[in-house]
Amino acid sequence: MVTAIILLNAERGKVNEVAEALVEVNGVSEVYSVGGRYDLVVILRVASNEKLAELVTEHLQPMPGIADTETLIAFRTQSQHDLERMFAIGL
Repeated sequence: MVTAIILLNAERGKVNEVAEALVEVNGVSEVYSVGGRYDLVVILRVASNEKLAELVTEHLQPMPGIADTETLIAFRTQSQHDLERMFAIGL
């Protein structure tokens, strides 16, 4: 599983429209509206790097209302569940 985090700015007045369109795209796991430098945080989860490239170039880049993005590729996931399990066995 490949996970990517996209930090996204929408065009003025288009945040909700872009968020609603994003959640309909296969491979988009979650969309968060956030405060700060970016308007939305988008979590992508796909089977391979090839699927990630396809998702970004064929579905997200042509999407209207997106002004700017920064894509981060996740190397390793540390969830709260993983951390609790590590501390429970004394690591």
